[in-house]
Amino acid sequence: MSATLDTPYRAIFCDLLTDRTIDILPLRDVTVDDYIGKAGSLSGTVPVPNARMAARVRRIEEGRTSVYLQRGSDLWWGGIIWTSTLQSDDQGVLTLGIQAATFESYAGRRMIRPTDGAGATLGFSDTDQLDIARALWADMQTSLTGGNILVGAGTETSGVRRTVAYQDGDETSYQEALDSLAALADGFEYHITVYTDPVSGQRARRLVLGAPRIETGSTDLVLDRPGTILSYSFPRDATRGGTTARARGASVNTDQSVESRPLVSTIAVAGELIEKAGYPRIDLTSDHNDITDQNTLDALAEAELTAATGAVVIPEISIRLDDLVPTALLGRTARIRITDEWFTEGLDARYRIVGVKVSPAQRGRADTAELYLEEAA
Repeated sequence: MSATLDTPYRAIFCDLLTDRTIDILPLRDVTVDDYIGKAGSLSGTVPVPNARMAARVRRIEEGRTSVYLQRGSDLWWGGIIWTSTLQSDDQGVLTLGIQAATFESYAGRRMIRPTDGAGATLGFSDTDQLDIARALWADMQTSLTGGNILVGAGTETSGVRRTVAYQDGDETSYQEALDSLAALADGFEYHITVYTDPVSGQRARRLVLGAPRIETGSTDLVLDRPGTILSYSFPRDATRGGTTARARGASVNTDQSVESRPLVSTIAVAGELIEKAGYPRIDLTSDHNDITDQNTLDALAEAELTAATGAVVIPEISIRLDDLVPTALLGRTARIRITDEWFTEGLDARYRIVGVKVSPAQRGRADTAELYLEEAA
């Protein structure tokens, strides 16, 4: 159950590798967001009014301290502090500004390297893509000392099998490997969630996988305007969409006497839109310099066209956070009902929540959240 509006947030600072609590400190001017498939962020300011508080705040170390944002008894956000800024104003007031990113960001700072220094390849043959994703994360955490940030995993499967390999020396980050694998046609989504284990009462971090998408909750979250919805926007952007797509890979030319050219995918075409619906031909292209497999490039082109066919629409709504809004919002289906001058007959549509930006209450402003949406299946 979520906390009520008058329940303050707590910022819990912990050791990244052990999750041991270092301190619970006040955090002001907080902004926090979280997304499916990419790292979210947190920024805030810790006041330092005296030497005693300064001694406590100095225990925060960038790159090895994690922070959780807790609302009542629920963990709403967790991640790693990567940068901080100590600042003194003209009145001598000290503050420490911190910037953190969710635990997914750790994978972007780790490269796939061999354990024995012999240049071995990390490879998977005819393996379920979700097993590969888990294996990549496990390799990052356990193959070398100092890499375990205590992220557990489940047992999800997709039924889609892949053959991939990562060669030492390419310096491919684990995040790049995960993102490239997830972006293929019939791919998957990933997200690291933080929660309190109902049995042990301990904090937990878990890699959640979903193919083709992460779905949370069995019932729709109903949001109304007038009502819980404070504001909304429905941007439509044809510059980010298209009706054809082509992916370019690495050069496969071994003859140095001729010009090197990249391997290219078959052109994916939204034939229904062009030939029947009267849409113009608008071309998308993407580069994948580490891919040398034709089938992989074809799958990437198909996936990119599916994600950006026509005009790209990413609706946003702003809502009040109250007792009826659950903690686990990402992946949940929301039923949006709006009646106003534009939607005179009423909008009643289902969307999936793919991003959340929370603004904690402060200076008389209630808790609010901005939800980033995509059309539900």
